[in-house]
Amino acid sequence: MVDHYIGIMSGTSLDGVDAVLASFDDGRARVLDCIAMALPTPLRDEAIDLIDADADSLNRSHRLGNHLTALYARAVAEIQRRHTDVAIAAVGCHGQTLRHFPGDRDSPFTVQVVNGAMLAVTTGIPCVTDFRRADMALGGQGAPLAPAFHDACLRSSRESRVILNLGGIANVTLLPADATAAVVGFDTGPANALMDDWVRHCTGERFDAGGALAARGRCNRPLLTALLRDVYFAQPPPKSTGRETFGTRWLRERLAEFPGLDVADVQATLVELTAQTVTDAIERHFDSADAVYACGGGCRNPVLMARLADRLGSRRLSTTADLGVAPDWVEATAFAWLAFRRLEGLPGNLPSVTGASRAAVLGGLYLP
Repeated sequence: MVDHYIGIMSGTSLDGVDAVLASFDDGRARVLDCIAMALPTPLRDEAIDLIDADADSLNRSHRLGNHLTALYARAVAEIQRRHTDVAIAAVGCHGQTLRHFPGDRDSPFTVQVVNGAMLAVTTGIPCVTDFRRADMALGGQGAPLAPAFHDACLRSSRESRVILNLGGIANVTLLPADATAAVVGFDTGPANALMDDWVRHCTGERFDAGGALAARGRCNRPLLTALLRDVYFAQPPPKSTGRETFGTRWLRERLAEFPGLDVADVQATLVELTAQTVTDAIERHFDSADAVYACGGGCRNPVLMARLADRLGSRRLSTTADLGVAPDWVEATAFAWLAFRRLEGLPGNLPSVTGASRAAVLGGLYLP
């Protein structure tokens, strides 16, 4: 009997919880089911406040972790209800990232809130969490972790591929056709998180549906130049980042130099920022790529996808649906795969991606 795994992801966009049911046999990922649960506005607001705030953050973060865990458990229960005849070996749950400072000179650290013991007991299924810190203990960035899954399940000898995740933060995985060549992967910079926050601030909507706001605007080149000055973009990999760097405070500080800009023009500029930093990273580090396969919520933004296609030129741009994994479910499937690797005692990181001194088994295992 083939073992099945549940992967859960709530990303930096803070838009919801994605859960998938998957198996991994013969080096292939097979997704049997997937569900999405919207993150309730109070939980989303609390997470954003905790990312930016200091006061009482310890107590609040642990309460948030418990409340999020209850939502994760509901997602697991719904999948269990749909598949009563499937044996689930483990749940892999990334949790919600509140802090990620791998480059801290004195004490690198990362914080994802999730109560692994509570999730295991509530669901009755072994639970794997805390995927980043083993890699960081070995000098790595602890992120991105999905490239190891991309390498195992989405690589091809027929073409050199880029897997582009357009989540809250954009990241790329560079998969050479040559099986002996090392995989490279890193965060390129902001994507949906900044765009969603700007729309929420200006209109009260959760995101720019269909890219409508960006489509009404024009990229403001002086603002774009100011945004591109951030030192992160010029740093070589391995590197990773998050809202603690590219958050609302970062954007407000730069917008202060450009008072009175049209709301739609700012959104169009943020789209261009993502498109340029992604394509610059591909040209700099994997110029020989044949095709780019996008995943994540940004795939549903036609303005962003059009700008990417234009900037990529002759490189083919499609989505991971062409590779057999729907773009909305790639990240959660990666954490189901990481849970599978943990139970098998196999490494889950790629030192060529994270900069860790060696491969390592990732995650802490909680039993029901």
